[in-house]
Amino acid sequence: MMYFPICLDIQGRCCVVVGGGRVAARKVASLLEHGGRVRVISPELTPELARRHAAGELEWRATSYRDGDLGDAFLVIAATDDEEVQARVHAEATARRILLNVADVPKWCNFILPATVRRGALSIAVSTGGKSPALAKRLRQELAARFGQEYGELTEILGRLRPLVLAMGKPHLENQELFSRLLHDDLPAWIRARNWPRIDKHLREVLGPAAASVEVELLLAQAPWHYRGSGTA
Repeated sequence: MMYFPICLDIQGRCCVVVGGGRVAARKVASLLEHGGRVRVISPELTPELARRHAAGELEWRATSYRDGDLGDAFLVIAATDDEEVQARVHAEATARRILLNVADVPKWCNFILPATVRRGALSIAVSTGGKSPALAKRLRQELAARFGQEYGELTEILGRLRPLVLAMGKPHLENQELFSRLLHDDLPAWIRARNWPRIDKHLREVLGPAAASVEVELLLAQAPWHYRGSGTA
C-alpha cells in the first residue's frame, strides 16, 4: 500500500487514544504537542498519563473501550494489543469515516505516523509505509544528527521575512528568486555560530532598500533568538 503524505491541523480537535500504556503515553505526548484535545480510554494509566490527567492536559475515561466512544473523534489511535478491541475500534472508525491508526498493525490503519524530527516549526518525516519501522527510526536518528536546532531558528527567520518580501509587490518569479537568495548555504552555520552581524549583512544585501525599513528593524529586534546579542563579527 502507498500512503499519501499529509500534515494535519489537529489544534483543538478531539483525538481519542484507546489504551493507557507506554505506547499510548508516547502518542498522547505527540498529540498534545501539536495542539490536539486528547481523550484517553483505558481502565488504567501509566504514571506519565496520570500526571497529565491530574494537570488537566487530557480527558480520561476510566473504562474499557465501548462501541460509540468514537462519536466526536477527529482521529483515533488504538494503542492496545487486544486484537478484539482493535477490530471493534476499526469497525467503528470505518463506519464513522474517522482517521485511525492502530499501533504496529498496518492492516487496521487508514493513516500511519512517520518517524519525525522536529526543529521548531520545521518537521522532517520518514516513512517506510509500515514496512520497516526500524529503518525509519534509524533514518530519523541520522536526520536528527544532521539537522540541529539552528534549522528551527532558520525556519523562524525565513518565516518572519516572508511577509516582508511578499509586501514588496514583486512578480511571483522575482519573489522566488529573492527567497532562493535569502536561503544562503552558510546560514545554518552562521546561526550555529551566533554570527548575527554576518546574517544582518546578508539580509541587507539581498533585500536592498527594503532592509532599511522600520519593519525589518522590528522584525529582527522582536525575534525569539537574541539577534542583537553577542556574536562573531
